Amino acid sequence: MAEPTAPSNVAEYSVSDISFSIKRTLEESFGYVRVRGELGRISRPGSGHIYLDLKDDRSVLAAVIWKGAVSKLKIQPEQGLEVIATGKVTTFPGQSKYQMVIDALEPAGAGALMALLEERKRKLAAEGLFAAERKRPLPALPRVIGVVTSPTGAVIRDILHRLADRFPLHVLVWPVRVQGETSGAEVANGIRGFNALMDGGAIPRPDLIIVARGGGSLEDLWGFNDEQVVRAAAESAIPLISAVGHETDWTLIDLAADLRAPTPTGAAELAVPVKAELMAAVDDLSRRLNSGLVRLVGARRTELRAAAAALPVPRDLLALPRQRFDFVSGNLERALTVNTRALRTRLVRAETLLTPTTLSRRTLQARDRLTGLGERQSRALSVAVQAQKQKLTATASRLSPQPLTRQIRLGAERLDNLFSRLTRAAAQANQDRRQRLEAQEKLLKSLSYKDVLARGYALVRGPDGQPLRDPVDAPAGSELSIEVAAGRLSAIVSDGGDRAPEATASPRKARAVRPKAEPGPQGNQGSLF
Repeated sequence: MAEPTAPSNVAEYSVSDISFSIKRTLEESFGYVRVRGELGRISRPGSGHIYLDLKDDRSVLAAVIWKGAVSKLKIQPEQGLEVIATGKVTTFPGQSKYQMVIDALEPAGAGALMALLEERKRKLAAEGLFAAERKRPLPALPRVIGVVTSPTGAVIRDILHRLADRFPLHVLVWPVRVQGETSGAEVANGIRGFNALMDGGAIPRPDLIIVARGGGSLEDLWGFNDEQVVRAAAESAIPLISAVGHETDWTLIDLAADLRAPTPTGAAELAVPVKAELMAAVDDLSRRLNSGLVRLVGARRTELRAAAAALPVPRDLLALPRQRFDFVSGNLERALTVNTRALRTRLVRAETLLTPTTLSRRTLQARDRLTGLGERQSRALSVAVQAQKQKLTATASRLSPQPLTRQIRLGAERLDNLFSRLTRAAAQANQDRRQRLEAQEKLLKSLSYKDVLARGYALVRGPDGQPLRDPVDAPAGSELSIEVAAGRLSAIVSDGGDRAPEATASPRKARAVRPKAEPGPQGNQGSLF
């Protein structure tokens, strides 16, 4: 038999008691702490929380950033980044482990930020966002300029003042925060918002965008190194000028923009020319154009005079044709005289040949020829008539009434056959329609409420003539129409139309008046009860 255990003064704890006691002790001992280390494993489950490891060369500290604190972080955790985490140390009793709940995360000095910046720069450059072929030329004279900056800082005043001095035009300001946790997202939204404006809309679409901010430290300008800002600048369909910081400052948006300005004022100078200089240039070009036109007209006048001097005198041009005309006109009189004499000689010769004997002989010859032609025509006509008569006689001998009679008989037989088929088809169709009509009549009788009324039921209609389904639809004093099998009755409700709470409630009283023997309507079937 085993010996009984000796009594002890040591307190006895449950697992939960000892776990939560350790948790309280750890939280009270450390409270709120700042821990410096390198980010190791980073996990982002679907819950929105971030689980990560803080480590140095000897130890690892598990940490968690709850979903509510993730959106407030200055920087997003990336593996290998050296940071300073601020929060409290606690335990996770479910796994007997301690961890740090991080409320704020910041880089451990400028060196860490520069390392992160270089890594992000290499990543975006590998995607081609900084390629020179992506950059677009600026418009020579934009009509509208969109400025993404803080509306209360000195930057917007400097830009507006410089634009007013050089070339006043329409300026749209998209107000954003240029420093802080949300600055990157706001600047990206401003760039995309200007690109989303439609041409010809209520708000004019800018021809040029300026993203501007004054100088500051690397931490102050960190929002313009945000990846979503760089992507928005690279995707912008509108040419974009980056004017962030002083001339020695640079951010990733400077590499993605179409042009980088050393200062916000320099961006305004790059965006528009000087109006006075343009007007002076136009005046100079106008003077040069006028002087050029004067010189051109003078040169053309000189060339015209030289060409006119080289042309012969009009009198000399007509001298040779006039001489030829005089020579021809002198020969014309002699030629007319000679031609008239020749024609007179031919006329006399022809006159000597014309005598009455010759004319009579030609007339007799013509008459004999006409007589011969008439006799030949009569003989040809007789022959043609005889040939046509013979042809008609042969055709008449071939014509007989038998083929026509046979076709008429065949047509009559075919017509009788079709008539008999039509008669049979019409009779069959009438029979089919009669059967369908009788079936519909039987179906109508089986569905009609008249048969139900014949078994002793009644159809009650309300004042509006519609079937009454609920007592509340018939208030006191309303007139009802009750239809039975033999006709209709009229009734007036004597009490209110409250719904009976139970099926055993007393029925409502109705006073029957003015009996009618009208047949009920065939349509509008209602509920029967």
